[in-house]
Amino acid sequence: MHPQNPFRAMIDRVRLVVRLMRDPRVPLYLKAVPIGALLYLVFPLDLLPDLALGLGQLDDLGVLLVGLETFIALCPRHVVEEHVAAITGAPHPRGETIDGEWRIRE
Repeated sequence: MHPQNPFRAMIDRVRLVVRLMRDPRVPLYLKAVPIGALLYLVFPLDLLPDLALGLGQLDDLGVLLVGLETFIALCPRHVVEEHVAAITGAPHPRGETIDGEWRIRE
């Protein structure tokens, strides 16, 4: 979303995950993926014990990042595109929506 600013891109990814978690079009079972990643952070057992400062936290960060990116990848593509467009301020990839009425003429 913001390739020139990695900190801003990370914030936008988190905003995207929050928006997708709130969206009713995203299936409930998919919303378990980021919740599971967050639960891993507070779970007392780690894949790598926190013996060396920084090394033990890397597995926590890795699980969180993989969980969030997996969640985004599994969400319906059109919903993700809609939220990305809203976050970045870009026009929606499908263009403008035209609202109107129609009738059949005889």
